[in-house]
Amino acid sequence: MSESSQAYRVLARKYRPQRFSELIGQDAMVTTLGNAIRRGRLAHAFLMTGVRGVGKTSTARLIAKALNCIGPDGQGGPTIDPCGQCDPCRAIAEGRFIDVLEQDAASNTKVEQMRDLLDTIPYAPVSARFKVYIIDEVHMLSNASFNALLKTLEEPPPHVKFIFATTEVHKVPVTILSRCQRFDLRRIPAELLAGHFAHVCAAEGVAAEPEALALVARAAEGSARDGLSILDQAIAHADLEGEGQVTAAQVRDMLGLSDRGAIRRLFGAVLAGDAAAALAGLRAQYDHGVDPATVLRGLLETVHGVTLERMGAGADPAQSAEEREALAGWAARLSFVQTHRLWQLLLKGHDEVVRAPMPIEAAEMALLRVIHAAELPDPAELVRRLARGDLPAPGGPAGPSGGGGHAGAPQASDAPVAPLAPASGAAEPAPSPDAPADFRAFHDLVYADRPRLALHLHDDVGLIHYAPPLVRLRPLRPLPGEFLRDLVAVLRQRTGMNWTVELVDGAAAPSLLEQERAAEAAARQAILDMPVVSAAFAAFPDAELIDYSPAMQARGRAQGS
Repeated sequence: MSESSQAYRVLARKYRPQRFSELIGQDAMVTTLGNAIRRGRLAHAFLMTGVRGVGKTSTARLIAKALNCIGPDGQGGPTIDPCGQCDPCRAIAEGRFIDVLEQDAASNTKVEQMRDLLDTIPYAPVSARFKVYIIDEVHMLSNASFNALLKTLEEPPPHVKFIFATTEVHKVPVTILSRCQRFDLRRIPAELLAGHFAHVCAAEGVAAEPEALALVARAAEGSARDGLSILDQAIAHADLEGEGQVTAAQVRDMLGLSDRGAIRRLFGAVLAGDAAAALAGLRAQYDHGVDPATVLRGLLETVHGVTLERMGAGADPAQSAEEREALAGWAARLSFVQTHRLWQLLLKGHDEVVRAPMPIEAAEMALLRVIHAAELPDPAELVRRLARGDLPAPGGPAGPSGGGGHAGAPQASDAPVAPLAPASGAAEPAPSPDAPADFRAFHDLVYADRPRLALHLHDDVGLIHYAPPLVRLRPLRPLPGEFLRDLVAVLRQRTGMNWTVELVDGAAAPSLLEQERAAEAAARQAILDMPVVSAAFAAFPDAELIDYSPAMQARGRAQGS
C-alpha cells in the first residue's frame, strides 16, 4: 500500500467542524452558547441530541475548546471563537488533551466504570481552565450508572463540565435531563448540505454536477457525516470511471436510485392509462438494477410533489426545472381527490412490494391496479348513482336472472363504470318547491344551524349545479373530511328532504366570497367613476376613498333623500 493511501483521511473526518462557524444548520444553538460564554452564564452540564451525523460530538469538542482556549498569546479566556492554534485547542482537536475525557457509554455501561470516572472529578484540572467530561451515546448507560451520576451531576465542582450526546433522548432518565441544558440539533436541510458538499469538492479539487450533489444531499437525510461518506464514495466512483467528475448519472448508479426523468415518464404513463408503457418503464428500471420498491417510492414522491404544488407550496431547490414544470402541469389537471387516491393506491402497492417474495411481479400488479382503479369513481359516488338509478343494479335485466341475456353476452357487472360526471341523458330528481330558492338561500339555511359549516360553503366551494335535492359543488380549497356528512345531516334536519350533495370537478361559478368581493369592487369603481368624485380627486390628488362598503352607500342614499 502506498504512503499516500495510508495517510488518506476520509472526508467525514477531514472536514469535521473546528469552529462554531463551521457548524451548518445549528444557528440557534450557536447563538445560545455564544451569548452564554460572553455573559459568563455557562451551565455545568449540556445534553446534545439529534440524529446521527448532525454534529453532536463535534459540538461537544467545540465547547471544550471554547472553555479552555487561551489564545495564540496564551492570555485569552473562554470564547465562542476558539483560536485553534494554542496547545489546548490543538490537543483537544487531536483527542489527546488530558483534561478532556471522552467516554463511549456503549462500551462503558457498568456502574463500576462510572464510579471510576466519578472518582477523578474532585481533582483539579492538570493544565486547563475546566475539566470536561464528554459521554457519547449516554442513553446506553445502565440504570445503576445513571443513579451513580445523579448527585455529582447536580452539584459538580466549579472546575467540571459535563457534555452528553445521544441519538435516543427518550431513553435518558428524566432525572438526568432535568439537570442538563438541552440542545436539540436539527436535521440539516438538503440545500445547506448540497452547498457544503460543493465547498468540500472545491477544496478537494473535484468537479461535481449540482444535480449530483443534490442527490447526495437528499440521500444523506439530514446527516452531514452520512453525506460526506456518500460523497467520498462518489468521488472514488468517478475516478474509477476515468472522467474525474461526479455526475448525477454515476451517483444514481452507485446508490441504486431510479432516474427521476424515468419516474416522471412512468408516472405520465400511469396517468394516461397506458398499461403497456407503464410496465415497460418499470421493467427498464428493474433491468438497470433499481429495486422495484424504490420505483414505487419515487412515484409516491411524485404524487406528494404534485399535491404540494397544487397547494401552492414553495419549490424544492433540489428539483430540476423540468421536474418543477412537470409537477405544475399535473397539479393543474389533478384534483385533491385524485392525488389522495393515487397516494393510497401506491402506498399499498409499496407495502406489498416490500413484503412480496417476487417484488417485480408485485410492482407490476400494483401499477396495473393503479391504472384501472384511477378510472373508477369512489364507493360513495357509486352508491349515490345506484340510488338515483344512473347505473344498472346487479341482477337487473342485463344480469343472469334478467332473462334478457344470452350465453356469452356481457352482464351488468361487466359494463364499464360511468365517469364521474353524469351522462347527458341521465335522469335527475326534479327540484323541490320547498327547498331554498337559490344557492345563497341554501347557504343561509345552513348558516342558521351551523355557521362554521356554512363558512366552507361561502368561501371554499363553487356551484356547478343546483336542483334541490341535488347539489353539485367544486372544491376550491381542501375541505374537512366530514364536510359532506355534516352538510347532508343539517339539510335533512332543516328541510325533511333527502339531499344529495356531490363534490366533483368541472366548470363552476365563483364562490360566494369571490362574488361578494367582485360586487364590492364594482360598486367601489362605480363611486370612483361618478363625476363629482372624479372632480374631487382631480382637485385633491392625494385623496383616497376609505371605509367604503355597499351598505354605507345605501345609508348615504337614504340620508340624502
